[in-house]
Amino acid sequence: MKNLLIYFIFFVCFSAFSQEDAWVYFNDKPNAISQLNTPLNFLTQRALDRRTNQGIALNVNDVPIHQPYIDQITAIPGITVKAKSKWLNCLHIRGSIASINALTLLSFVNHVDFANRLLNAKTVNPNQFNPINKQLDVQTTFNYGDSANQIEMLNGHLLHQANYSGTGKIIAVLDSGFINVNNTTPFQRLFDNNAILGGYNYVNQSTDVYSLHNHGTMTLSCMGGFVDGALVGTAPDAKYYLFVTEDVAEENPVEESYWVEAAEEADRLGVDIISTSLGYYGYDNPAYSHQYSDFNGNTAFASKGANLAFSKGMIVVASAGNSANSPEPLNHVGVPAEATNVLAVGAVRFDEIYATFSSIGPSFDGRVKPDVMAKGSAAVVANTSGAIQTASGTSFSCPIMAGMIASFWQAVPNLSNQQVVNFVKQSADRFTNPNPQFGYGIPDFQLALNNALLNNNAFATTSFVISPNPVSDSFSISFPYGFENAILSLYNNLGQNVKQTSVSVSNSTILMEGLQSGFYYYKIENVSYSQSGKIIKK
Repeated sequence: MKNLLIYFIFFVCFSAFSQEDAWVYFNDKPNAISQLNTPLNFLTQRALDRRTNQGIALNVNDVPIHQPYIDQITAIPGITVKAKSKWLNCLHIRGSIASINALTLLSFVNHVDFANRLLNAKTVNPNQFNPINKQLDVQTTFNYGDSANQIEMLNGHLLHQANYSGTGKIIAVLDSGFINVNNTTPFQRLFDNNAILGGYNYVNQSTDVYSLHNHGTMTLSCMGGFVDGALVGTAPDAKYYLFVTEDVAEENPVEESYWVEAAEEADRLGVDIISTSLGYYGYDNPAYSHQYSDFNGNTAFASKGANLAFSKGMIVVASAGNSANSPEPLNHVGVPAEATNVLAVGAVRFDEIYATFSSIGPSFDGRVKPDVMAKGSAAVVANTSGAIQTASGTSFSCPIMAGMIASFWQAVPNLSNQQVVNFVKQSADRFTNPNPQFGYGIPDFQLALNNALLNNNAFATTSFVISPNPVSDSFSISFPYGFENAILSLYNNLGQNVKQTSVSVSNSTILMEGLQSGFYYYKIENVSYSQSGKIIKK
């Protein structure tokens, strides 16, 4: 009995004081509606333009978390705030089980969700997974040099020859660190062209992204690297943000929260494409690990964030993983590549044969994964000393694909993110007969471009574009392909028609003088098409 009592006391103390990770979700965002009237307080003009161009309305999840909620949680003894997500209206916290559970007593807290699901109201038995390799499974081994194969395989060189090399597009790279990107030759051209727009280290909460780990250096080189006769990236003229979200010292679900936080910042800055060569399945604490059943498209925290990123008009490109040789179900595409709206990229060899390490599909709910393939076996990359070498992993097929998507999107800027993804998939060599190793196969970007340009419906269904939005005194309407004139109607919040006028390709400027600041609803109509949305008058 004495021994049992000692064990019971130890168990209670351990449960009360051991540190656990969890997310605390809030009920609401007070004053969110009024904040939506001033979106430039939390989104850049480029982010608003991206939404406008794709007909995407602002949403309450665009509004930041109510700061007093953050302040109150931060002030609680025994609770450490590690990350936050405005999209999901929650904080990633660390603390004792008792301290975390006590948060549910706060009136503004909706619920808490422990990373260890055994501690939640509904429990499941997590599978025991081995932690992933913190080296990210990398095996080291307009003159393209040795990089020609990885571009020509996708017919990307034909887009480059037509001067589509990523100009005007912004890519956010979410990775583990970018050692020496700021002082080695393969990246000098990016700095000369002011193409590195900034970055942030979410792990260390600093702006230093150049002194931690080599993985991001190599992935960035696949898109933006340039050494004449040796290495040319797939989007050498795109611009880049560099975000560190991967903690190389440990494997913990907080990295998924860092990932979502970085994706939200990418959205705020107006980024077009997220390239992420990171994947999550097992964690150092097996109780935190994912199960294959989580891979249903929108369960894992990072997967939810990735889907929300897509809903904002961005394209998320993720490495499929390098675990094909692991036992079932570890050999499947992981988080966030398994997400419904993420383009998961597997790896092939130089001869387009499947690379045997590349993680396979399908997702748990039977969706095609990976989505597409690119060279990931002996890909040509730059290392931290600036030397050109080869390395293997879907870590490299991912950015090779992301860069090509930037170049393709430059060529057809009126396409929505969904249309871009559709054309890329439809150009792949196994589109009509996908399989668990290749997904839809290897895209042909010249074919994708031809199809996009020939398919007038791709442009006929593209939105009228209102710019700028928010507007001061006037705005202009850009007409989609095949449209010459239309009727514009403006309505206030009471549904009253406050302005109606004819617009045309040659007369598309609308004056807003005399109208008060605030939200207005618009409708643009002609005999065959109608489009509605919101305009913000500053």
